[in-house]
Amino acid sequence: MFILNDILKPLQNAFSSTNLGRERAHWFSYAILAFIIPFTSSISSNVLRCLNTLFGLNINKRRFYTFMASNKIPWHNLWAALWHLIPDPLSDGRLMIALDDFINPKTGRNIFGCSHIFDHAAKDNQSKYPWAQNVVLIGLLKVIKGRWACLPLSQRFYLPQKAINAKSDNMRVAGKVVSFQTKLQQAVEMVIQVAQHFAGVDIIIVCDSWFGNNGLFKPLRTKLGNFVHLLQDYV
Repeated sequence: MFILNDILKPLQNAFSSTNLGRERAHWFSYAILAFIIPFTSSISSNVLRCLNTLFGLNINKRRFYTFMASNKIPWHNLWAALWHLIPDPLSDGRLMIALDDFINPKTGRNIFGCSHIFDHAAKDNQSKYPWAQNVVLIGLLKVIKGRWACLPLSQRFYLPQKAINAKSDNMRVAGKVVSFQTKLQQAVEMVIQVAQHFAGVDIIIVCDSWFGNNGLFKPLRTKLGNFVHLLQDYV
């Protein structure tokens, strides 16, 4: 519990000092605890049940789902706070970052970021264009207790330009203008943010051949110089 206290306090400080900001920080901390406690699976409905049953928060269903889908959660500040909490991020003096994307299949038609995404890994009995969210993710590669692990550092929803141009309801973010970014542009943006946080450290990006090209390497070298390197897997 002492470890959780050391972790949750910096995360709470990432929220604004307004009354709403403090409330969001409070709920966010309890949501993290609900994910960790082996009470049940971490799907949203069970998290809500855990918050009300174990923690006695008495949150109604509508307010909970509004909070979970809110664009007011300061993810930029939260990611930076998490990076600061990593006790020993380097491997042999270098920051090793894995880069890839994944799909998150859904059934609801109005879920944010969903579209028919091509799944190159689909099996014969699966749809090659499932209704899903497509997420670009970077993570820290680190040996933990003798085994390699990947700890998420940042992520972006990939929103197809066709769906944005069609002004689909599930591509909208309240109060913001959604602009198209390629997956490579999203990856470059995330890596630069991490590199600026760990300034002066050599970065090795581990990725497949789809990401490992000049569309990623050139803008990173332009911004970060010789501190960035690629380790590419052609499989």
